[in-house]
Order: sequence, then structure tokens, then C-alpha cells
Amino acid sequence: MTDTLLHQTAQTDPDGAATDAAVDDAQDAQGTVEGAVAAAPGRLDNPIERTDVGVPDTFIPESVDQLLAHSRRYPLLTPAQEIELAQRIERGDLHAKELLVNSNLRLVASNARRYQNQGLPLADLVQEGMLGLIRASEKFDWRKGFRFSTYATLWIRQAIQRGLENSGRTIRLPVHVAQRSRKVGRVERELSVRLGREPTIEELAAETALPIDQVEEVRHQRAALVSLDQQVGEDGDTALGDLLPADTEAPEETAWGNERERIVRRVLQQLPDTERTVLTLRFGTGREEPQTLTAIGKRLGFSAERASQLEQRALKKLAESPELAALREAA
Repeated sequence: MTDTLLHQTAQTDPDGAATDAAVDDAQDAQGTVEGAVAAAPGRLDNPIERTDVGVPDTFIPESVDQLLAHSRRYPLLTPAQEIELAQRIERGDLHAKELLVNSNLRLVASNARRYQNQGLPLADLVQEGMLGLIRASEKFDWRKGFRFSTYATLWIRQAIQRGLENSGRTIRLPVHVAQRSRKVGRVERELSVRLGREPTIEELAAETALPIDQVEEVRHQRAALVSLDQQVGEDGDTALGDLLPADTEAPEETAWGNERERIVRRVLQQLPDTERTVLTLRFGTGREEPQTLTAIGKRLGFSAERASQLEQRALKKLAESPELAALREAA
């Protein structure tokens, strides 16, 4: 329904200028956002910016309590601040990436709790969620118009779900061996993020305070399982998991689709009840197929001609909506 309705309103020109006016309104709205972004740096300097950071570091918590304690150092961001940080990240600003991640740590805690008692300790769920949050900060496209929290939640849940799936196929090990394996795995992920490469056996041994032979044993056990992150191809720049067919949309596509539907529903709610009902029946919903004007008229108790008049009146109003104009521009 969303795509069809957006296309139809793009073709509607009620007074010869409604579509142009909608685009102008959208551009004015964008100007307002850009003005807010221009003012954002002053707000970001204090208290969100940290002056004690010499080099950007990505915080990898070991527990929910530790995560929440760290998150209290960073207030929630406004939409304008999110946009400004995303723009800085695009320019390679690692401090902006750190700020965006740390200001959204609460998302990791809330989502990790949703997956408790499904095969992974809460601490491991938090670490998996952190990797998803970091990935979201790298992939976020502020031009799409939705909030970072909406987008990041999808990446966090996807990362946690993948961690649960991977744990489900792990061979059962003695408790002390499993604990050692989890510890090495956690430290290995943390060092990989911190160093930007796979850590050496010696680095893992030093960080975990385990003998080198025990770290090598854990590495050997883990190597027996094929990882979807394994690099393949001549250049070694393709992950094995990337070659497998995806049965779900990428998080950014899901987030964008959900946001578009939410905006269209909000605009439809502004129409009179009868006009909204006619459009909903005409273009269909998730539960009903699109109907003809004759069928709509019979259902609502008036003629097909009257149904057509109500449809055109509603489409003209939607064509004047700056929100839908902005959606068409972003599509």
C-alpha cells in the first residue's frame, strides 16, 4: 500500500501546483533540520564531548551493570545531534562514532534482556549486542530520516540472534572448558575491535592471563567449527556468510520500510474518516486486497462515482503533505 499510495500522490496535481508546493515544503523542512544541525556542535561540546579521550576507544562491557554505569556518562541525543554525529562519522571522525555508540548503550541492555534464558549468559548477549551497535554506527544513513535508535535496534537484535544461533550448534564441553572458551572468545572479540585485526595467541594469553597452550587449545577447538565470518576468495575480502542466500531483508531496508509505513499511517490519520476508509480500501492493507470503486461504494452505502470523488479529494490532500513529499524525494 505504501509504495502505491506514494506513487499515486506523486501523480496528483490538485491545483497545478500542489506537488511543487509539497516539495517546497519538504525543502523548507530540510532547511529547518539543517539549521538545527548547524547549532548542534555547541550542544555537543558539553556535556557529551569527553575531553579526557586521547584516542577513540570502543567500550566493550562485561556485564549489564557495567554497561549501564558507563552509559550514565552520556545523555540521550537529540535528532539534530544524531545527524551531526552521523555526518562527522562519514568524514572519518572516530570520536563521533564513539559518542554515538556510547550514547546508545542503553539500547544494548534493554535488547539483551529480551533474549535471556535462550542459550547465552546475559554478559555474552551484551557483548553480541555491542557488536551490532558498533556496526549500526558505521552503516547508519541519516538521510533516510529515521532515528538512530530505530536503526540500531535492528542491528543489535540481529547480532544477538546470530550469537544465539552460533551457540546452539556448539559442541557440549565440560563446564571449566566452556568457561575458558567463552573468556577467550570474549577477549578475542574485544581485542579485534580495539586493534582492528585478529589478535595473536600471545596477545590473547596476556589479556586473559591464561597459559599460551590453553589459549591454543581453545583456538583449536573453535577452529573445528566453520565460521560464517571466515574470509574467502582470492583477495580474502569476502566473508563466507556473505555468499549464503539471505532469507531476511538487511536491517537498513527493514528500518526504512517500517519508517515509511509509519509516516504514511500518520498522514492518513489526518484525513476525515470516510476519505481515509476509501483510500485504505482502494489501495489495500496487510489484511485486505485493493477493491474497486464499485465494491467500495456498495460497502459504504454510496455510488462508485461518490467513492471516486472521495478518493480524488483525499489524494489531493496527501499530495500537499510535506511529509509524503519528503518520502518521495528520499525514495
